Amino acid sequence: MITIKRHIPNIITLINLLCGCIALVFAVDKNFDMAFYFVCLGIFFDFFDGFFARLFKVSSPLGLQLDSLADMVTSGVVPGYIMFQMLSNSVGSNPSGTFIPYFGFIITLGSCYRLANFNIDTRQTDSFIGLPTPANALFILSLPLILKNSDSLMALELLTSHFVLLVITLLSAYILNAEIPLFALKIKKINIKDNVLQIVFLLISMVLLGLFQFAGVALVIVFYILLSVIMNLITGKKAEKKSF
Repeated sequence: MITIKRHIPNIITLINLLCGCIALVFAVDKNFDMAFYFVCLGIFFDFFDGFFARLFKVSSPLGLQLDSLADMVTSGVVPGYIMFQMLSNSVGSNPSGTFIPYFGFIITLGSCYRLANFNIDTRQTDSFIGLPTPANALFILSLPLILKNSDSLMALELLTSHFVLLVITLLSAYILNAEIPLFALKIKKINIKDNVLQIVFLLISMVLLGLFQFAGVALVIVFYILLSVIMNLITGKKAEKKSF
């Protein structure tokens, strides 16, 4: 029984990887809806592999490496390829834009660096420094769905401009590795007092998703970053007052 428990988290991690592979196949076929859903499913399993590892007390260095390798596909290769596709569509048959789509893989490179750094960064046990790759993947994969489902001319103009997409790509790679502390979403203590921030974030996120659907996904990620920055400023000011 102990042996079976030891392998359950790793099996869940491999299911995450499988979801990422399937999402990539859909992305190649330009079926961005299914690619998005399978990445979401992969992220779901990515959350629960760690949950079961802690539950069964079977965390291991192998599990840590497997987790990053699976995330590299689901939350690194897939969003990079999605941006490659969007940039390809934005330049069309323009000969001068032949190499532009390949800049989309900067997202993949940024994700790889973050995942490797995360494994050796002891500061990220209870919170994050820089945007986690799953959150970044959801943001990038929401973009073609916003373009597909939105009637807004502004959204159409922005998300079909290779200049705008390149800016998003560079910002994505930067925010993944920026020295910006982001609050943890995991609830460790079952009480409201210790989880006010997470509860507020969850409620506002539900409102954004309900009102804006796929655009809400991108808004939730942006809101997560802004809320973390605001909380950092508040915490910093409190620390300054205490020091005087």
